[in-house]
Amino acid sequence: MPDTSRMPERRERVADRVATEILKLIASGDIEPGQNLPAERKLAGMLEVSRVSVRAALQTLKAQGFLDAVQGGGTRVVSQAAISDPALAELVRLDKSNMLDLMELRCEIEVWAARRAAQHATQDSVAALRATLEAMTRNCSDKAAADVAFHMEIARASESVVYRHLLGVVRGTLAEMLKYHRTELFATKEDDATVIAHHADIVDAIEAQDPEKAASAMRRHVEWARDHYTRRRNGS
Repeated sequence: MPDTSRMPERRERVADRVATEILKLIASGDIEPGQNLPAERKLAGMLEVSRVSVRAALQTLKAQGFLDAVQGGGTRVVSQAAISDPALAELVRLDKSNMLDLMELRCEIEVWAARRAAQHATQDSVAALRATLEAMTRNCSDKAAADVAFHMEIARASESVVYRHLLGVVRGTLAEMLKYHRTELFATKEDDATVIAHHADIVDAIEAQDPEKAASAMRRHVEWARDHYTRRRNGS
């Protein structure tokens, strides 16, 4: 007869392994913060374990704060943006001078991301960047949303899980910033043309797999935006 006294321990080990595999999916960027996990049945099939083990793993990850139950059924990855991003976005909304600090940070981190994207971009990621650039060109109703989508695609093209998660956390703040950009700070047709030209240069460099050219194109864009802040603050 099987030693049933060891069955709970064996099941627990399987659940621990499942929890580790789910965390790997999150860490790899295959499942992003705020995104729903596949259904229990599908996860069980993917990981070749029982639904009981999947359910136990999900309960463990919920208790650890990685996952949250979705109203109506399902489970999603907890996004720390739900905690930190609204407060930061509100600071930016209330005091536009805070955006200058964010622009200084963008001058460094987004230049790095563009360089990295040129090193790792695939045909699919370049096609996605081209699609968002086209949306920016034709989308007059929500320029900021199209702009956010462009920068999120650069994050995906970079194949950096850390950068993707970082940008995901501050996505709301980025959206608030770009809304200000596209509706107030540089809202003329000439400004629109400049923004699109800058973004096109970035995509061209990424497609050419030229890291330094991509970094230079991104730096030119974010420094151009930063200069608008400086002039606005100085009243010129």
